Amino acid sequence: MGVPLVADPRVLSGVVAITGAGGALGGAVARRLVGAGYKALLLDIDRGKERLAGLTAELGARAHAYTGDFEKGDTWTGAISECKAALGGAPTHAVLIAGGWAGGSPVHEGKSSDAWASMMRANADTAHLALSHLLPAMVENKGGSVVVIGSRAVERPWTSAGSAAYAASKAAVVALAQAVAQETLAHGVRVNAVLPSTLDTPANRAGMPDADPAAWVSLESAAGVIEFLLSDDARDITGAAIPLYGRA
Repeated sequence: MGVPLVADPRVLSGVVAITGAGGALGGAVARRLVGAGYKALLLDIDRGKERLAGLTAELGARAHAYTGDFEKGDTWTGAISECKAALGGAPTHAVLIAGGWAGGSPVHEGKSSDAWASMMRANADTAHLALSHLLPAMVENKGGSVVVIGSRAVERPWTSAGSAAYAASKAAVVALAQAVAQETLAHGVRVNAVLPSTLDTPANRAGMPDADPAAWVSLESAAGVIEFLLSDDARDITGAAIPLYGRA
């Protein structure tokens, strides 16, 4: 069944860029936002092309997919150019989901340098590059809203013992978002973060078969909070880091 394309009158119309759109959370967010009246630029790495094709077919003409290496500025330039042609303008909103997780080993064992480099690249560096390409049009137009995906590990880093690089990279993402929120405040652009614990995804269920997924954060709940933060109902919220812990 397709997504109803009747715009929610509470939501400002616009184009939302969603990184990591081929993933479980990205797909849930895309469905929610297109159903609320947004057009969606669905972004993912090349190996997510097939998943994005299926999601785009489901969402119809209000969605456009673009895949590539989003650790490169040229990819962002191409994506935004295609967005203007396909959806009528540059993104006015964004949800930055893309990133990664890696465990590794305790720092004192001296084996964590590879995990550190990969986590900083996948999480902090990509968020910085995305913001540097998405924000100029929003600032020029004096309006926009961005939500970045952090982690509960930002506020509870001790829960990431053995994966310190991940916790540090997500903390960097949230600190970046909060600093940028102040930089863009006078320009009418809002930037917020959400801090999920464990999300109820097929991958997490497969990886933790003995856990109780009822205690995790549902994709629908996370997508709903993100929709709210993007919307004009949250016009007075910027620089926030919203906990999404469920009962985990």
